[in-house]
Amino acid sequence: MDKDILRLGSEALKKAALNEDAKNFVLQNESLFTVLKKAANRYIGGETLSEAVLSIKQLNDKGYVVTTDFMGESIRNEGEANQATDEFIAFAQAVKHETLNSSVSLDLSHIGLLVSHDLTKHNLQSICIEAATSNQEVIISMEGTDRTDQILDIYRETLKTHPNLGITIQAYLHRTKDDFKEILGLPGSIRLVKGAYDTPKNLSMPRGNQLDEIYLHYAEQLLAKNHKCAIASHDEKIHTETVKFIDKYQPTDYVLERLLGICNEELQSYKDRGYNCRIYVVYGKEWYLYVCNRWAEYPLNLFRGLADIVG
Repeated sequence: MDKDILRLGSEALKKAALNEDAKNFVLQNESLFTVLKKAANRYIGGETLSEAVLSIKQLNDKGYVVTTDFMGESIRNEGEANQATDEFIAFAQAVKHETLNSSVSLDLSHIGLLVSHDLTKHNLQSICIEAATSNQEVIISMEGTDRTDQILDIYRETLKTHPNLGITIQAYLHRTKDDFKEILGLPGSIRLVKGAYDTPKNLSMPRGNQLDEIYLHYAEQLLAKNHKCAIASHDEKIHTETVKFIDKYQPTDYVLERLLGICNEELQSYKDRGYNCRIYVVYGKEWYLYVCNRWAEYPLNLFRGLADIVG
């Protein structure tokens, strides 16, 4: 029964995360925004670029490399897509000016995917050009299955002229078996995740032992080939098995990645043992969807959110 309740809570939170009316209500209601922001602070690097820079500095000082995302997605007009692009460029410039150790992570729908292919590709190229001036990587996040083909197409095209580009692969999709073979043959880095978006049942597999085995199969191939990669998971089982592969194959171009505020104590233990570790930092005001998804991954974190709000 407890598992059923957690599953129902997770499904409800995922739906809440995708409800744009709810997100807009939170953003426009100052009192509600202020209250919920107390719970969001655990998971975000700040609302502004300057706050994000400070958070990254603190993590770099602790020995972590970072990847940073200016939060937002599903932009539906060119002006807002260009504004988001300008912010990503400003972030890349700040990383260079402050000599930070951070790559750039982004959703293509934040910079124009729902507007036009050409706009997205132009904006992505502009970000890659600026990031390359200080040897920063740009990592494309993955989105819902209705966007997978578009995202991979733009990745392939842009990678030809911008080798500092990377892509996220979702292990839970059945199609990933074929996508992975192709992407592994390309020079761009790969962030491997299990996958969190709801899909029709015939497109993905549920969380469980089978998915863990498939994820670890992909991870072993990446590490055995020393293909630049991020093993991104909060599942302790995944990282426990992954470090066995690292010890076996001795790769150098990898990181173990976790989100800011999620199981960072465990990540610290791996860093202390000499493994390469990276923390995914997000910033901006569009934290509603992000926090709902963090709670959806483990609904009992709602109680931690309540404690943060009243603490």
